[in-house]
Amino acid sequence: MGEKNKQLGLWNIVGLGVGGAVGSGIFVTLGGAIEKTGRSILPITIICVFYMLLAYWYNVAMSGIFEVKGGDYSMKGMLLPPILTGYGGWTNVIWAFGFTGYSLALTDYLSELWPVLASNRTITSAIILTMFFLLSIKGNRIVTIFQNTATFLLIGALAVFVILGIPQVNASNFFDMSYDGGFVQNGFGGIISAIAIMGWACQGTTMGPVGVISITKDPKKTVPMGIIVTCIIVSVVYGLMSYVATGILPYEQVAGQNISVTAREFLPGGLFNYFVLGGGICAIISSFLSVLAMIRDPLSNMVEDGWFPNSLKKKSEDGYPYYMFLIVYIIALIPILTGMSVSNAISMLMIPTMLINAYLNIACATIPDKYPESFEKRSIKISEGTYKFLSILGGICAIIIAFTLFRDLTAQDAVVAAAVVIIPLIFSGIALKSGSVDKNKLERNKLEIINDAIND
Repeated sequence: MGEKNKQLGLWNIVGLGVGGAVGSGIFVTLGGAIEKTGRSILPITIICVFYMLLAYWYNVAMSGIFEVKGGDYSMKGMLLPPILTGYGGWTNVIWAFGFTGYSLALTDYLSELWPVLASNRTITSAIILTMFFLLSIKGNRIVTIFQNTATFLLIGALAVFVILGIPQVNASNFFDMSYDGGFVQNGFGGIISAIAIMGWACQGTTMGPVGVISITKDPKKTVPMGIIVTCIIVSVVYGLMSYVATGILPYEQVAGQNISVTAREFLPGGLFNYFVLGGGICAIISSFLSVLAMIRDPLSNMVEDGWFPNSLKKKSEDGYPYYMFLIVYIIALIPILTGMSVSNAISMLMIPTMLINAYLNIACATIPDKYPESFEKRSIKISEGTYKFLSILGGICAIIIAFTLFRDLTAQDAVVAAAVVIIPLIFSGIALKSGSVDKNKLERNKLEIINDAIND
């Protein structure tokens, strides 16, 4: 691609990063993280942003070494063996648990406006899930229409929460460990659990930037720098939100609750309704629609590539994969009907994602040996030893999140989580062994990605 077609600069990248990170995640996970560690969530949210930067180290490392036009997808294509390529494709199916979490969280926020919904949480969440999947049949235009409005409302809601909330914080008691037992709640284990839960909200800082490498000016410098600036901004935003969310009411009133509980305490009726609607509800709806649109083509491609039976290939005239979306819908519905919590639903998605990330991060340590000329031209001028250390550390960080989330599950949900990890591996292995997936094609695709990355 010619340089004249590369329009995005540093602040465009930062805008994408911040927009991708600050959204539904903070509204969905903050209450669960507060339950684990109390008011110490303030420093933890700041730390967690950079912790997740390490957990997604491969995005930062590879964007500073190669010009990978296909972003995250191509990075995985360069590093993953065939069976994990199939497993990576399965994460699009596992996103079903993300939809479970969105549906449950959206019900909780709607219940703040219409309390009657709280007593019918299961059926309300099931209806919400069904409605969004039906909307997805109509294509992506509704996503585009909604996104711009939702982003504008979200920024306003966050500003209202922070600006009006900070003066209401009981600053003298905030760091007092003896006050209501709400600082460093549950000790060091609680801190690790809170980081693991907040990982969902902090993981978006790298995804947007690496997705636009092909249209970014001087991407090997601009994208890594944009990711770092994004992390600084997001850590400030999340830190301020955490300060308000935990500094007004006692720990026992906010632990495990969504942040509208705190907002109700200091926002007048009209502004409170705006915060719930423009903040929590709009953020979750926006993410729900975006992810539905995001997984549509990958689900179709999984069938085309042989990872699923040909009988699931049926599509609409505009390419909507009916059967694949039906499978995702059913997987998302079952946890709602069985009473899974929002945090545990998110864990079902985060655990396999972090296991894949651990492999990718550790695999990055081999890049200096495999591609010495490309590594020599890296934009992040750290020593080879430091680079390899950070690659290994990134893998360890991802493994810690996966282990912690699994440890904190109920026995029933732990069985589900184990199945979510093992079953895709089994099916991927069967697809490769049976020949339904062309190994030669996978290898050709991998070599093509590598050659493009090296030549650029």
